[in-house]
Amino acid sequence: MPPNDTATGLVSVMIPVFNEVEAIGPLYEATRRVLTGLGRPWEMIFINDGSTDGSDRKLDEIAATDPNVRVLHFRRNFGQTAAMMAGFDHASGVVIIPLDGDNQNDPADIPAMLEKINEGFDVVSGWRKDRQDNALQRNLPSIMANRLISSVSGVSLHDFGCSLKAYRADVIGGVRLYGEMHRFLPIYAKWHGARITEIPVNHHPRKTGSSKYGLERVMKVIFDLLTVKFMDKFMLKPMYLFGFWGLLFFAAALGFTVWTFYMRAQGYFFTATPLPMMAVFSFMTGIICVLMGLLAEMITRTFYEAQDKPTYMLRSKRNFDRADR
Repeated sequence: MPPNDTATGLVSVMIPVFNEVEAIGPLYEATRRVLTGLGRPWEMIFINDGSTDGSDRKLDEIAATDPNVRVLHFRRNFGQTAAMMAGFDHASGVVIIPLDGDNQNDPADIPAMLEKINEGFDVVSGWRKDRQDNALQRNLPSIMANRLISSVSGVSLHDFGCSLKAYRADVIGGVRLYGEMHRFLPIYAKWHGARITEIPVNHHPRKTGSSKYGLERVMKVIFDLLTVKFMDKFMLKPMYLFGFWGLLFFAAALGFTVWTFYMRAQGYFFTATPLPMMAVFSFMTGIICVLMGLLAEMITRTFYEAQDKPTYMLRSKRNFDRADR
């Protein structure tokens, strides 16, 4: 079979880690057992996202004893999206599987995901059907966010936020991630014609460490979703959006002009009250802010991609210098 065949080729499991020193050992052992049982080559890539609790030393100890384990150490904390981007950049597998570093995802679900890939799907998304998290702080916002994302993007998934997914490497090649965009990877893949499916996966309660996310993440997701929608509809034709609002403002200006002359004909001065002017300026300021934000997103992508600049900085690597890599 060819080395790039998804049924026999290398499987890359990448695991972002931020202050999870107690979870690393059990997670490594559980994942290693599953990958060894696959009967095919594999690699495990840990991305240390600027941990300060000794996670870096623990990861280096594991890499020193297992040549299939590779470690990327960030200079500081850059966030989960940057960590996943680093994993994608350095993964060598024909199938890439992200996994959370807190031991809440179950590596035992990996074989079922690979089976779906072998059936011809390009992306297999995990669905934490029985999610073991705080109902108010995590579960309810997640349900609302997933429904909103599905409605806006047209990609129907129950759980965009589940890190446990399987991707054919050729489907996500060249994808660049920013902000909290890692959760929208299935949407990017769909744009390129990928076949996507979803399967229920196990989800365990957190036993070590503490959650790094709160309700403030909902706002980040909303803003990133606006960006994704803009990138989908207007990235190649932004004038359609800017021109549409421009026409609205021209129409509003014409309307205010007609109103001004009408009020003057009735003997009233339009400047008798500041309220109309305040309403116009407030509305225009809000629109300008939104459009400037979207324009800034485009400029950011141009800056990084034109120079091929990553969104992270590495301090060191382990086990990436082998002659066969």
